[in-house]
Amino acid sequence: MQVHEELPTEHEDKLIAFLHKLIKLAVKVLAVLMVLVIFFGVIDVIYVLYKNLMTPPILLLNISDIFKIFAAFLVVLIAIEIYQNIVLYLRTDVIPIKLVIATALMAIARKVIIIDFNTVTPDYIFATSAVVLSLGITYYLVGHFHTILS
Repeated sequence: MQVHEELPTEHEDKLIAFLHKLIKLAVKVLAVLMVLVIFFGVIDVIYVLYKNLMTPPILLLNISDIFKIFAAFLVVLIAIEIYQNIVLYLRTDVIPIKLVIATALMAIARKVIIIDFNTVTPDYIFATSAVVLSLGITYYLVGHFHTILS
């Protein structure tokens, strides 16, 4: 993995070097916080699943319960994707564009999965589909050109 030095800790200006170290520390703190969010998210998934299974009729889920559980799962998976973005940034000092786009795709996919067609407007659906299409094309192009340039 190639390391880029957008935030070099060795810099001729001591203030800039110190500030770069502070930014790297802040990113590490964000990584720790994201791990906490992931664990709390897993606890939330367990709670949502338990609550829905214990509500009469016991051990049966209806469609809305399943969508709530899917939404809770997907939030945790999105948090894991964000954590991966942070770790990759720490390793390379470069924002991983393809992973960021994949995270955005997962987030918008979550919206699509849990969308309540009884409450949203057609404009919202068209806008969401435009975002999905745009991100899909962007993901394809980034992957395609990365393959060509590698």
